[in-house]
Amino acid sequence: MRTVVVTGAGGAAGPPLVHRLAAGGTRVIAADVRPVEWDDELIVPAVVDLLDEQAVRDWAASIGQVDGVVHLVGGWRGGKTFASTDLADWAFLHDLLIRTLQHTTLAFAPLLTEHARVAIVSQAGAQNPSQGHAAYAAAKAAAEAWTLALADSLKDTEAAATIFVIKALATGENIKPGWTHVDRLAEEIAGLWDRPAKELNGLRLALSS
Repeated sequence: MRTVVVTGAGGAAGPPLVHRLAAGGTRVIAADVRPVEWDDELIVPAVVDLLDEQAVRDWAASIGQVDGVVHLVGGWRGGKTFASTDLADWAFLHDLLIRTLQHTTLAFAPLLTEHARVAIVSQAGAQNPSQGHAAYAAAKAAAEAWTLALADSLKDTEAAATIFVIKALATGENIKPGWTHVDRLAEEIAGLWDRPAKELNGLRLALSS
């Protein structure tokens, strides 16, 4: 049975992906900083503070080998102008978007199976930031660079690390042009295991409605 870790499973994109993976027979380790209840025996809940490096390493060791890690931890802070940027926003986003990714990937990298898939969700502004989103875009760009470094470590294997790039996420029927529905994101991520690593590793895959 395939085992996939989903971090940030309690957020907007988490439940659609967790349920989609479980529906396909995958054992999902659904992690969040707060308790989340699930109604499927294939979904194993986990409460983990991803800012605690040792706790993450201990948690990963308790799971053992995994066939995938999907990092969905997200958040946003920003303003209207570059000059009004609050560096407290950067500190918050650095921990939320970068540090949690670092702790998670460093803990699980030695535990990835031969055909494992690792994925993060980024935002188009990381490559073309607007002035009021300086802190957010910089954090997303750093997360992308970190993931690409992980991809480089997988280049001679059948595993892959992939970046999905969106404009914004939509839930329910609240979708605007260019936005990506959480259900579509779930399908795209679930399909990673059906594609060869050479089509995925180190790539930024743009999604839109």
